[in-house]
This record gives sequence, structure tokens and C-alpha cells, in this order.
Amino acid sequence: MNAVVLVGGEGTRMRPLTETVPKPLLPLVDRPFLAHVLDRLAQHGVDEAILSSPYLEEVFDPFLATRRGRPPRVVWITEPKPLGTAGAIANALDHLDDAFLVLNGDILTDLDLTALVAFHRDRGAVATIAIGPVEDARPYGLVEVDEGGRVAAFREKPVDLVPGTVNMGTYVLEPASLRGVSTTRAVSIETEVFPGLVESKVPVYGYVSDAYWKDLGTPDKYLRATFDALEGRIEGLAYEAPFLGEGARVAAGASIAPRAVIGAHATVGEGAAVADSVVFGGATLEARAEVRGSIVGHAVHVGEGARVLDSVLAEGAVVPPGASADGVRVPPFTVLEA
Repeated sequence: MNAVVLVGGEGTRMRPLTETVPKPLLPLVDRPFLAHVLDRLAQHGVDEAILSSPYLEEVFDPFLATRRGRPPRVVWITEPKPLGTAGAIANALDHLDDAFLVLNGDILTDLDLTALVAFHRDRGAVATIAIGPVEDARPYGLVEVDEGGRVAAFREKPVDLVPGTVNMGTYVLEPASLRGVSTTRAVSIETEVFPGLVESKVPVYGYVSDAYWKDLGTPDKYLRATFDALEGRIEGLAYEAPFLGEGARVAAGASIAPRAVIGAHATVGEGAAVADSVVFGGATLEARAEVRGSIVGHAVHVGEGARVLDSVLAEGAVVPPGASADGVRVPPFTVLEA
């Protein structure tokens, strides 16, 4: 079994973190998020995962080096310009001759991929979309299925609060589903390919699941997903809370709340406090620093007595001693005004 993992987005809603780190490589508790995705594919018997990205392509190299010799085998395809979700998949078709999985590279889920593939094959589908029930479908497009599970229609995002079933960002596709899709321009599988397949009456099915899923597309969602992992809400992930990465140093007088991650080789000084936050590897929080509701990027330095509240600090940012970052996004290697 093969899989295509879509990792080519620029992560604009996660800026400034994604100005130096592609969104799939941001850490989720103990390792890059993409490592979680690949590990899950291996658990479900996937032999080969195909990835491509025109954005910060070279930044993926060190991560890919850590995956050598570990399943699944990773094949990297150069994508010289953004091709959209469908274009990126079509660009990988030379490596695909049977049904294959497609996963959005920013979706955290414990979906049973083996059951999804079995459902697809049992129904002779050309495309199967994992769909999940939500109470408020306004942020999503609705996917309507008939009694047999066949997709009947795609609806635009509703204006009013309504429940419904929505795309979970995981698919099983036959190569024929991408026949004719351009690899020279951006093409969307969600808004162009899937509706076109349904209109042409080929068998497109929806696999309804109540599995956990959440996209990591915004800082709030990223934090929520991290807390869900710490609280044991995701099958297959179990962590002590708070989580302290390898080599993390926390002074005896520091306060680390349960919903907190301190990354590898980060330092938390005497009297510092961290709650409802993620501190990336190599960051330093000096004595009496306070971090709440925030994401503190790689190698960030928070000075003595400084406060970071509901903020996002990108790689190498500096908050001077006694300064306050409240509700701000600080670009990489920027020194905040005192």
C-alpha cells in the first residue's frame, strides 16, 4: 500500500512560526508532526509514502535523513511550483498503480486507515472520502451521502449554524480518479476533482467516522491538539503531562502546569511559570518569566521577569527582561521592544 502526504502548503495561518519551519515539521509534543503521520501509516501497513513541497523544500532534508531505514519508505518528488492538492497527487501518479491513501499533512487523526481502505475496496469505489460529523459545519463544506454511503453532493460552507458531515482530509483514491488532472497548474481536489467525479456518476463514497481529527492550521488549533494529546484523547498517543523533552532543564522553583510542553534541551529558570503553552526545543525562559496560552518557537529567549501571554514567538525571537508580549506574533530573530 502506498500513500501520498500533502505537505506543500505555506502554513500562512501559522505564521510567523512557518517562516522558517514548514508546518508539517512543527513539533507535536515529542517529535515533528510529520513523524506522527508517517508512524501511523507504518502501523497500517503502508510501505511507501510520497511527499513533495515547493515551500522550504531544503528544510525537509534533515528530517528525511532521520527516517532512513524506518517504515514507510519515503519518496520525495520535486514540485517546482505549487500544484494544489490534486495537482500534487497527480504529480505522483508515476509511483502509483493501485489504490492509495492521501492524507493532508496538517491533520491529526486516529482514524482507522485499514478499515477505510477495506470500505473503499468493498464498494468498488473510485474515490472514498473520510467524513466526520460536526455540530457546527460553518467552517467546512458539507458532504452529503445517501443511505448506501455514496456521495450525493458537496455543499458550500453554510451561513447558519447547522450540524452535518464534513471532509476529514483523508482519502483513498484509484489512479483513474486523477486522470486528466493538470500537473502544470494548481488544481484543488476538494473543489474541482471530487465534485467533477460525482457529477460524472463514478462511484465516490463517504466513510463516516467518529474518529478524532483536527487540523493544525492555526495557533489555537495547534495548542488544542497538543492538549488533546497530553490528555489522552487521541488513540495511540500517550504522554505524561506536563511533557518534558529530552535534556529539558527545569529549575526546582519553576511552575509547569499539566497542559504544557517543554521541548528538548529547553531551559526554564527559577520561579518561571508555564501554562497552556508549548515551548519548542532550545528555548530559554529566564528566572521569573511567565508564559501562558502561547507558542514559544525554537531557540527563543524570554528574559528575566518577562511575560508572554496569548502570543506566538517565532524561531530566535527575543523578549527582553521585564518586557511583555501580549497577544502578538513576533517574527523570527526579532527583538521585542522592552
